[in-house]
Amino acid sequence: MPIAVPLPVDLSGIRLDARQGLARQLYERLRERILDGRLQGGTRLPASRDLAALLGISRNTVTRAFDQLYAEGYIAGRVGDGTYVAELSTAPRAAPPVPVRAAAGEALSRLAAHHLKHPLSGPPRAFRVGVPAFDLFPFQTWARLSARFWRKPSPARLGYGDPAGDWQLRELIAAYLRNSRGLHCDPAQVIVTCGAQQAISLCAQLLVEPGDRVAIENPGYRAAGHAFAVAGAQLAGIPLDAEGLDTAALERAGDCRLVYVTPSHQYPTGVTLSLARRLELLDWAERHDGWIVEDDYDGEYRYSGTPLAPLAALDRQGRVLYVGTFCKIAFPALRLGYLVLPPALVEPFARRRALDMRHSEIGTQAVMAEFIAAGHFQRHIRRMRAAARSRRDALLAGWPVDIPGCAPMPAVEAGLHLCVRVAGLARERQLIAAADKAGVELTGLSSYWLPGDEPPVDNRAGLVLGFAAVPEAEIAKALAALRKAWRL
Repeated sequence: MPIAVPLPVDLSGIRLDARQGLARQLYERLRERILDGRLQGGTRLPASRDLAALLGISRNTVTRAFDQLYAEGYIAGRVGDGTYVAELSTAPRAAPPVPVRAAAGEALSRLAAHHLKHPLSGPPRAFRVGVPAFDLFPFQTWARLSARFWRKPSPARLGYGDPAGDWQLRELIAAYLRNSRGLHCDPAQVIVTCGAQQAISLCAQLLVEPGDRVAIENPGYRAAGHAFAVAGAQLAGIPLDAEGLDTAALERAGDCRLVYVTPSHQYPTGVTLSLARRLELLDWAERHDGWIVEDDYDGEYRYSGTPLAPLAALDRQGRVLYVGTFCKIAFPALRLGYLVLPPALVEPFARRRALDMRHSEIGTQAVMAEFIAAGHFQRHIRRMRAAARSRRDALLAGWPVDIPGCAPMPAVEAGLHLCVRVAGLARERQLIAAADKAGVELTGLSSYWLPGDEPPVDNRAGLVLGFAAVPEAEIAKALAALRKAWRL
């Protein structure tokens, strides 16, 4: 069936046989034109809806063909800016062009050389960062709910699921965020992910093109920088002060496409982004047509006062993507998180996620939905918050005073970790090495800085301690071991 209506690009001569797979045929015809140069790199393709109407086929058929071309690196798209032919130099490739891969590789090499660390495995010990009190998780309740689901699962849930996630779980996540965080969203805006890291990676894949500048907190969460570097981003480290991300420095950083922030409890310094800075950040996104990825990784843990509204709850322009996770309330092995997206982004994000993973495992989603619906989740949050507060208090009360070269303990009003400044990298290394020999796990603040953009040595050293991973008795033992190791 030839195209009879003029198009912004020359796609004349495309014929599709209705007796064969239409999506496959369209993919092959477009691929041929890209490879032989009739569709040159940088050419903007018609929107899927327009192309479907002109070809007399369904939009889903065009979408499937585009998805295959995207997966193989023949086309690329920026959300809200259309779909373009990728820059290909010679033969067909199943991956992005070599310059893009080289740029990402260079960024990854710099990060890896600068202490890009994977989360530590094995049983938790004091003072591991990023680990909640999963010794308190109601595993018997979870096992009972899981057995109930798998005893007689609904046939409707045993086929291929929605790439965006189980609808019941999405409804419950939306209700939870409305009640607990003041974030009003439709369940259709929620996409279930395999933890926060996958959510961040999706943001990098869909919102960033090679060469785009991405602003990240400095010091900050290195795995987020990793995800954006893989997408080919140029990372711009933005400094912090007592109010959080320095928005004036963000303005000076130039033309950034996106900024990644942890406003509720900055990782790793622990500072909370002030309301004034939140409003400035939203204003920046509107003026620069930029995106904000808000990672609320431990927002449930607030020990005094009322938590500030998330950026997503203040957003009126559809510029904030909100990342949440169940792993900091349940346990890290659960690998269950979610994204709350502006409505216009839901479909492209769900389609992109389906290319990597058709959908999340249904059992975990269904059991979590029942866990929330039956009230177990809310009770568990209260229990976890109380436990984290008690363990925080045990650490603050027992921490040695007057440690040479070490600042006093800060006030800790939120989160699962704290940060103590240290006078110089040499002293940081001494304290960590002695603690390690005593069986106590400490993390150096120096490892969280963006490579090549560090402040003077004396300003980037410190100790980052997680206080929720083990009970108070083990915290006391670890503190006694530190006193002995540090000869206090």
